[in-house]
Amino acid sequence: MLSAFVDAFKVPELRKKILFTLGILALYRVGAYLPVPGIPFRALADAFMASSAQVSMTMLDLFTGGALSNFSVFSLGIMPYITASIIMQLMQGVIPAVGRWAREGESGRRKITQVTRWLTLGLGLINAVGYLLLFQSPAYGVQFSTAVPAWLTSIVVVFTLVAGTALIMWMGEVITQRGVGNGMSLIIFVSIVSRVPSALYSSVTSMDNTGMGIALTILIVVVILVCVPLIIFVERAQRRIPVNYAKRVQGRRMMGGQSTYIPFKVNAAGVIPIIFASCLIYFPAQLAALFNVGWLTVVANAVSTGWVNWILTAGLIVFFAYFYTSMVFDPGQTAENLQKQGGFIPGIRPGKATEEYIHNVLRRVTLPGGIFIALIAVVPSILFYFTGNQLIQAFGGTSILIMIGVALDTMTKVESQLKTHNYAGFFK
Repeated sequence: MLSAFVDAFKVPELRKKILFTLGILALYRVGAYLPVPGIPFRALADAFMASSAQVSMTMLDLFTGGALSNFSVFSLGIMPYITASIIMQLMQGVIPAVGRWAREGESGRRKITQVTRWLTLGLGLINAVGYLLLFQSPAYGVQFSTAVPAWLTSIVVVFTLVAGTALIMWMGEVITQRGVGNGMSLIIFVSIVSRVPSALYSSVTSMDNTGMGIALTILIVVVILVCVPLIIFVERAQRRIPVNYAKRVQGRRMMGGQSTYIPFKVNAAGVIPIIFASCLIYFPAQLAALFNVGWLTVVANAVSTGWVNWILTAGLIVFFAYFYTSMVFDPGQTAENLQKQGGFIPGIRPGKATEEYIHNVLRRVTLPGGIFIALIAVVPSILFYFTGNQLIQAFGGTSILIMIGVALDTMTKVESQLKTHNYAGFFK
């Protein structure tokens, strides 16, 4: 694997992409520590830690890499964009025009992307106003700068937060276009990883006995390291359907007759179900931040932890595993392409029977994959609920699934470019 990293920097084009990606991610982390003008940094940090809504807000802070607790220009994080993407995904099955865009190819995708951008800015504006009202409320009681009129401070705060959201969106898209991997996923990856050092320190110092704290931290790290190969195994597992091609004469040559297979990943949706489920789970926290209503804060805290959170998380992950897989993979189109190319699945008639067979296989394969990632996401949350260890929250369950999924996806894309230059790659 180390040799693959070295080889990646030997290819000039790939080296530029990697360095460009790292540069954009470094810029994102700098932005996470740039406070919004007119905000008392220390007073807000203290009020954030003492807030009654700390449970839900802490989870939102995790996905922003600490930007929310700093009330930086990137406080809104990637959540508005992910929420907008979820809405557009759902609209493809509800609004016929959006569904047609999804089937129009590149031109349709550009339309969906443009609408997603405007929707992201709209959601960012709503969230920015909500956070402004929340931090000015009695729950936090933070006194903003009095050097300028209050209305001007409010405009500056809202404008800065929305501009930060737009900049994050641009960073994600430019990484996807000119860098390596999926930009939005990498931003979430960096946000989560950035919280690990502080979580390690908190885990060590969480107990009165430092030795016990160190022992507990080592135990947690060992368990996580043991789980990593299992997660990687499931992420790369495939169900292969054999496909034979009939022989045919084309000119003076005999074509076809070979055998191949259609690979179906056990977790075809990757980290998308986890990200989508997390965004929906913590959407009540965003509403609570927007409206600052007592009962809404109670609901947000209830769905952010405890048995309600566990059931909702598991159910939503399985749902989005099926939903996203059905969106990106069309059994009917696959069956039609096989028939046109003279291919067939042994023992299955071409056409409708092949479509039904592929659909049934896809359904059976997706279920265990969805249940597995749901268990990996929920079990550490249960452990954190009873232990209160910050390391489990920051580096377990949903976080580790996202990190491993994004890392594997990025490595796969780097490997594909290495192989075009005759290098071995990461996976042997």
